[in-house]
Amino acid sequence: MVLTMDDVLKRARPVLPVLVIEDAGLAVDLARALYAGGIEVLEVTLRTPRALEALAAIRQALPELLVGAGTVIHAGQFREAQEAGAQFAVSPGCTERLADAADAVGMPWLPGVMTPSEVLFAIEKGYRSLKLFPANGEASVKMLKSFKEPFSGIRFCPTGGITADNLLTFLRLPNVACVGGTWIAPSSLVRARAWDQIAQRAAEACALAASLEAGAA
Repeated sequence: MVLTMDDVLKRARPVLPVLVIEDAGLAVDLARALYAGGIEVLEVTLRTPRALEALAAIRQALPELLVGAGTVIHAGQFREAQEAGAQFAVSPGCTERLADAADAVGMPWLPGVMTPSEVLFAIEKGYRSLKLFPANGEASVKMLKSFKEPFSGIRFCPTGGITADNLLTFLRLPNVACVGGTWIAPSSLVRARAWDQIAQRAAEACALAASLEAGAA
């Protein structure tokens, strides 16, 4: 079965943790903590020198997880991420060159958008699952609500500014598949090896989302 970005976001709900890993030696313990808290999909951002090494380590140790590469901003990074074992890629924006590179390697890609024109460009390139970035508070909630009618069938993953406090506000929107965020595993807790706290944050996010789904049933 071919993995699609829609599949990734469905499995990621409620939250796709955005991980900035400075020490690759901590990557597997971090992933295990998140998995213990109910997380099944991770995004390792390519913001640190050892990010690809960390991604590869997680893929080898925990094949039950879906692991993607985030902050993909150069075309060549798609191939590098794929070779490291990434199963999908995430970018803060959407350009012709990045779209072509994603297509060339056949990797599910979550391009970032912020304006109606950017959403239209992504749709024209064949993308139906998009990252809204940055997602800052009530203004982004209003934007997503305004996108619902003209962009029916498009699913969003808001990222950048999501916290435990506004998690449900975004997840209640019908065109939000999941959210992305760093608050579950911030660099400070990772450096402190606070695995129990990270697992607890993940479990709390999943419990909040579960309460929302139960209320809608």
